[in-house]
Amino acid sequence: MKHIQWFPGHMTKAMRMMQEEIDLCDAVIVVLDARCPAASFNPKLKSVFGERPILYVLNKADLADCNKTDAFVKLIESKGALAVKLTATSSSAKRALTAKIERLTAERRKQNAEKNNLRPVRLMVSGVPNTGKSTIINLLHGEKKAITGDKAGVTRGKQWIKCEGFDLMDTPGTMPPAFENQVLARHLAYIGSINDDILEMDEIALSLLSELRAMYPAVVKEKFNTEEEEPLELLNAVCRRRGFLQRGGDYDYERGEKAVVDDFRKGKLGALSLERAEDYTEVEF
Repeated sequence: MKHIQWFPGHMTKAMRMMQEEIDLCDAVIVVLDARCPAASFNPKLKSVFGERPILYVLNKADLADCNKTDAFVKLIESKGALAVKLTATSSSAKRALTAKIERLTAERRKQNAEKNNLRPVRLMVSGVPNTGKSTIINLLHGEKKAITGDKAGVTRGKQWIKCEGFDLMDTPGTMPPAFENQVLARHLAYIGSINDDILEMDEIALSLLSELRAMYPAVVKEKFNTEEEEPLELLNAVCRRRGFLQRGGDYDYERGEKAVVDDFRKGKLGALSLERAEDYTEVEF
């Protein structure tokens, strides 16, 4: 399989900007994709944040396996940080998120009150591309202030968003400069955090089918209506079931691959997770 590597020039600028602006912020919100919290955690940012308190938001929880997400929340909080799972497109998520932010910033707000400092607390919002940072900011603000999109790299510059009781700094999505773990790199490819244009989508689709078959065999059997276990045979089943055929009866693999990846990204295969917390206890959240 082709080695996945994606760190465009604007991410270097984004990392530099975050290092320059972090002194203005009292705390940090890190947005993770609930389907793959380990893959969507960028360890290179921990040195940028310093000792500031961090809240990890496991977003898109409606697309993920609930039990696996809960296990990651427990893992993260066992390491001393705060964590919450939610679906930022749901208005009901605002209360849970605001409550966590109040806990996150309680000490800073107390210090400000003692000094008669009326400045609202400031939080930097960060994460890898396409995890929903801007959607979370819009949820907290109540209006569409941050630009959103379903492709990697929508946010390119910083912007300050005023909310009730605190200010948020939206930042561009940033990847680690190098993907040392290619399993995690593929997870980011599956969820759309890496630009599809640089990927070999046939390899991505087959790899995704292989992982889903290993973790959710009953779901794969039901959704694809096949007893096949090999990734290529599963893809053949997708093409047959959906009529993705070329002239002469050959399978239209390009359409089949796209369908598999799109269905996973949109939750059409069900609420599925790519990772188990017990496999990533060494991650330094």
